[in-house]
Formats: sequence, structure tokens, C-alpha cells
Amino acid sequence: MLNTASLSLDQAPPISIPFRFFLTAPLFGLAAAGMLLFSGADLFLTRWSSLTLGFTHLLTLGMLAMVMCGALLQMLPVIAGSPVPGVVAVGTASHLMITLGTGTLVVSFLSGSLLADSIAMLLMGGGIMLFFVAVMVALWRVKSVSDTVIAIRLAMVSFLITLSLGLLLASGLLGRMGFGQIASLVDVHLGWGILGWVGLLLIGVSYQVVPMFQVTPEYPVRFRRLLAPALFGGLVIWSLLVSGSLFGIVDAIVPKLWLFFPLLGFVAYALMTIRLQQQRKRRISDVTLLFWRTGMLFVPLCALFWVMGSFTRTIGAGPQFNLLLGIGLLFGVGLSVINGMLYKIVPFLSWFHLQNRQMSLMCLSVKVPNMKEFIPDRSARLQFYLFLSALLMTLLAVLFPTWFARPAGLLFFLSNALLLKNLAVAVWRYRATNQALLAYARRVPAPVDPVDRVQQR
Repeated sequence: MLNTASLSLDQAPPISIPFRFFLTAPLFGLAAAGMLLFSGADLFLTRWSSLTLGFTHLLTLGMLAMVMCGALLQMLPVIAGSPVPGVVAVGTASHLMITLGTGTLVVSFLSGSLLADSIAMLLMGGGIMLFFVAVMVALWRVKSVSDTVIAIRLAMVSFLITLSLGLLLASGLLGRMGFGQIASLVDVHLGWGILGWVGLLLIGVSYQVVPMFQVTPEYPVRFRRLLAPALFGGLVIWSLLVSGSLFGIVDAIVPKLWLFFPLLGFVAYALMTIRLQQQRKRRISDVTLLFWRTGMLFVPLCALFWVMGSFTRTIGAGPQFNLLLGIGLLFGVGLSVINGMLYKIVPFLSWFHLQNRQMSLMCLSVKVPNMKEFIPDRSARLQFYLFLSALLMTLLAVLFPTWFARPAGLLFFLSNALLLKNLAVAVWRYRATNQALLAYARRVPAPVDPVDRVQQR
């Protein structure tokens, strides 16, 4: 059973707010898979190609940020007891602007259109700033500041830094800088996006969702208290050292040496999570655990690969180094964990909202599905195996693009299509049960669950 005693469930926003973010993410995944299918080997020529930049932002903004924004709007009232002000208006507007902004940004990469670039900057900047201000107001109002809240605050600041660097790079104001300097700033942009925004938010959220959903022991108190602030401080020092290297104040090797310490912190977090999962009370593995373990195993693998490439020219000199590292971090870590979270958060929210409505109506004649009934386990496991196959095939495509690029695109397309279908089934079943409860309240015949109708046939 889930332990929800410490959660402020009565302040949760309407379920349509997080659901619109969650259902949009696999659509961007389908778009990224379509780009890979269409482009084939051309997408893996260099990290600087317009195709690669478009593909990367479909994953980062269209999938990772989309799910994380939806999760934050839902989880802040629940785990911190502080609702986001104007959550319906903020959720609707930020979702629309980030969605349109991401699509326009990809168009600007592929077409080179300055107009599309300007529109994308306006939409992305406005959508993320609106989201940032609303969430920070909610975080500021938190009465009991937990380790999770601190990590989320630092993640939000990292999100703002990532946005600021992205807008600066896209504005053309740095056109007079050399390629090496631009490359260093892009690395800082990626570092704050992947390690700061995604990494710190993942750490903060996992303090709650790993013990609750995976029935593990709690993370150690001192570990929770120190990890996120130490990692954030490490990224700040790294950014300053990179700036110093650009102006010739410090040697270029110094930022690389320093970055080893934040990476060590992320490796410690991954190993701690795996250790807690091994101590879980529920010994039967589910699809969420499979996704999370994949993500946690890729953290030390990516860290080791970064060390090898940064200090060994034979590995780090080729274009494959950055591409493999990017696929490992975005795909192997980020998307793995995001997929796993969706298979717990969506059923949990559906069950929770329906149970609250059932209790408020005192309607025990309408059965509320349990969490496992919202998404069939067999379909979820199939999606995991498709995802894992797509991940491995994409890594091979970096090394042998002619042979593996399009098969990787096909597998990734199938994985996202099945993810979308699984989430849609959960939403479908939620709506059918919700209509049954409303029909009970009106004392009219309830509609038949469409999923049950299909199964009866």
C-alpha cells in the first residue's frame, strides 16, 4: 500500500493540468523518432548540425521539460502543501507556449529562419518565465521547507540559468566569439540543463517518489540535506571556472578537473538509489523499477565515459564522443526515469482523484480501479523493451549510422506510440469512471467503460 499520510492531497490542481503535459511528451517523442527515420545517418554526423540540434531539443524541451513541468504543477501542492497560484491559467498558458515554442525552435534549426528563431525565443522565454515565477511563488510560500523543496528550488534556478544561456546563444549576440568559446558556452548551457535542471529536480522528486512508489527505505537524512546544495554549488564553481578559461585566467583543464566532483555526487546518488531499491519491501519488480534501474545504471556509465573522453584524446577527439555522451544522458538517464515516473504518477493521480470524488459523493456502488488497472502491465513492459531496444540501437547508430540509424528511429517511434497509447488508456478509464460517478450523482444510467467494452468483444 502507498503511504500518503504526509501528502496534502486536498490541494491538488485539476487532473487535466498535469495530464496535458504528460500526453504531449510522447507526441514530441514521435516527432523526434520521425526526424531520425527521415534523416538517417545524417543526424549523427556532428553535434552541431541543425538536425542534431533539433533532435536534441525535441528530447529536452518536448519530452523531459514537458513531463517535469506537469509533474511540478501537480506535486508542489501535494508534497509541499503549497499550490501554484492560478494553476489552471498558468498550466494552460505555459503548456501552450512551451509546446508552440519547442516546435518553432525546431523549425528554426531546420530552416535557418530568423523569424522562426525570434518567435521561438519569445514563446519559450515567455512560457518558461511564466512557469518559473508561478512555481517560485509557490516554493516561497512553503511553510515547512524540506530537502525536496530545497532541491526543487535549486532545480528551478538551474532552469532559469539554462533558459538565459539558451536565449543568449540563440540571439546571435555572441557572433564575434570564436567557435571554441561558443562551444564552451554550449557545454555550460547543457550542463545546467541536464545536471542542474533535470538532475536536481530528479533528485528532489525521488526523495518522495522512490520510497512511496517503490516501497524502499528513506534516503539517509544527511545525504538528502547535503547533496542538492553541494551539486548546485559545484555547478556554479564549474561555470565560473569555464568563464575564467575563456578569458585566459585559468587553464582549460581546470574546469574539467573540477566537474569530476559534481559528477561524483551524481554517481553517489545513483548508487544510493540502486541500494535502496535492493532493500525494497515489495520484491516483485514492475516496469517503473525497470526504467529507474536503467537510468541509474547509465549515470555511472556516462560519468566514466566522460572521464575517459575528457582525459584521453583517442576517445574524446572524435565527434562520436559528444554524441554518445548526449544519448547516454538524455536517453539513457533522462528518458528512462521520465518513462518510469509516468507509469506511477498517471495511475496514482487517476486513482487519487477518483477516490476523492467517490468519497465526497459517498458512492460505493461505482468501483474505482486500483492503480494497476489503469495501465495493463503487459503493455507497459512491452513499451519498456521497445524503449531499451531503441536506446541500444541509437547508441549503435552513433558508431555505425548507416546500418542502425533508421532501425533506431523505428524502435523509438514504436516505443513512443505505445507510451502514448498506454497513457491514453489510463486517461480513458479515468474519464469513464468519473462519468459513472457523476451519473450516480445525477441518478442517471452510467456509461459503459470503453475499455471494458473492447475487452468484452
